[in-house]
Amino acid sequence: MDRRQFIRSAMYFTVASASLSACGGGDPAIPVGTYAFPLGVASGDPKDVSVVFWTRCVGPMTQLSIPVRLDVSTSSSFETTVASIALSATNLYDFTVRAKVTNLTPDTRYYYRFVSGQDISSIGQTKTAPAATSSPAQLKFAWLTCQDWSVNHWSAMELLAAEDIDFMVHLGDYIYETVGASFQSGQAEPAHTRITLPNGMPVPGGGTYANSVDDYRTLYRTYRSDARLQELHRKFPMIAIWDDHEFSDDCWKDHQTYSNENKQETSRRRSATQAWVEYMPIDFGDVSFDLNNASYENIRIYRDFKFGSLMHLVMTDERLYRDDHTVDEPAVAQALGHHPVTGNDSIGARYFVPQPILQQFEGLDTFVLQRPPSILGPTQTQWWKDTLKSSSAAWKVWGNEVTLNRMWVDLRAAAPAPYNQLYIVNADAWDGYPAHRAELMTYLKTQSIKNVVAITGDLHAFQCGTIRDNPDPAIGTAVAVDFVTAGISSSSFYNYLKAGAGGTPLEPLVATPATFDAVIRGHNPDFAYVDHDAQGYAVATVTASSFTVMFNKVKPLNTDGSKPAQALLKRTRISLASGSTAPQVTDNV
Repeated sequence: MDRRQFIRSAMYFTVASASLSACGGGDPAIPVGTYAFPLGVASGDPKDVSVVFWTRCVGPMTQLSIPVRLDVSTSSSFETTVASIALSATNLYDFTVRAKVTNLTPDTRYYYRFVSGQDISSIGQTKTAPAATSSPAQLKFAWLTCQDWSVNHWSAMELLAAEDIDFMVHLGDYIYETVGASFQSGQAEPAHTRITLPNGMPVPGGGTYANSVDDYRTLYRTYRSDARLQELHRKFPMIAIWDDHEFSDDCWKDHQTYSNENKQETSRRRSATQAWVEYMPIDFGDVSFDLNNASYENIRIYRDFKFGSLMHLVMTDERLYRDDHTVDEPAVAQALGHHPVTGNDSIGARYFVPQPILQQFEGLDTFVLQRPPSILGPTQTQWWKDTLKSSSAAWKVWGNEVTLNRMWVDLRAAAPAPYNQLYIVNADAWDGYPAHRAELMTYLKTQSIKNVVAITGDLHAFQCGTIRDNPDPAIGTAVAVDFVTAGISSSSFYNYLKAGAGGTPLEPLVATPATFDAVIRGHNPDFAYVDHDAQGYAVATVTASSFTVMFNKVKPLNTDGSKPAQALLKRTRISLASGSTAPQVTDNV
């Protein structure tokens, strides 16, 4: 790819103002069936007066540029349009196009389609946000995460498509960069056949990982080929952020963590970023991207959205700027007699980390960095603080990829040496960066910022917990509430831990899902709800007086590998009153 041409092309991202006009037809000189829109349509980043529209158009293999027209209308019949925009789908961007239409009417439903020759895409619908000066009575949105193509099924998407929501938020792991990795050993529904990556590289321990921009494009094209994901995009605008698997499992900056080496892979990070940019319907008025910049930091995706005076959504990037995990894998490997480069000591360094070890390494890292190790990085941290402090919305909602909830297990009096430790269960999340979390939560306290709610993914579990400036309930002040949704299809957090604890003295802790849930709640009293063996999605209903979340849990695959005919297993409603940090749970709704 010519990077300079990528940046200079006016057709990469088009901005056009809405104006009423008659709707034109297709080109009669081009036969029907010449072009196709195999991945459907999508809209995203809804503002009160603008929305971004996306599709991928394909045609004859020898054609490197395809003329495409975007039509936007207030009517599904397209008798008139508020926008009719000429675009060009080129091989430079994998034949994807995106356009931002401005000067739209707030809180209004629009219909859109793409036309090439005489071929017309499916008709999408979208909705603008309420006016900035308005006071909406209610807002309803969903959030989802962790949709591994190669595990379980995607029936949760069918349920979500039937919801009556204003928009959806994707908190990352839209794709998984690996195929056939050890954690992807479970069954998948028959419709999801194995993916072949054109330039894939072997994952230590088995499987293949995406390495080139063509690999990442292959993943996005495959995932977006599913009709259920297409229907979600067709019906609702999406606000998207990434987590780790859009690049590499448990990544930090441009480093992968498949082994203790934590290998730096700048080119691979940039390829992953480029494919994400091509396939997400994002607003480049907020997101900056420059392929001509050779750094892995050639993009900035953290941004915020306002929905009248009711809600302010703050989306953060918790991978690109994060420091290395607090505990050093090679040091753990050396202590255990493992190989410091080719070994994999994620257990002990990122999962089930003894709290004194984490504390010791955090002190060392703070000395080296001249600040505590961070997930957001200094610049984004200041932006987060400034944005929340200046917000006048009734609810401040944080699109947060990794859990804020404390997950400790104290086995000092219950397990034989060397397992008699106070463990941090997941140090890839905020628990692994305790000083940084304390800094942010203390800021909420000292600045008296109320009604802060985190919507979270990543963990493959449902959780709801109260967050404090100090995680000790005896002395900490409650400042926020974290709602974590389970993944759409990815294997549950419980199943990961059960596999990892097998054959060790920790095995009794994960004897059953209920056993593990009880252990976590018993050691972490700020949890209002946990379910660590789950797949599904979450829906929030927001009013000035309450923030109410419905966790929707789906059944796993049937024993014969088929997907369940009736996917919904149960619903759990959790309500948070304005001014409160004490969520109220109603299970089995």
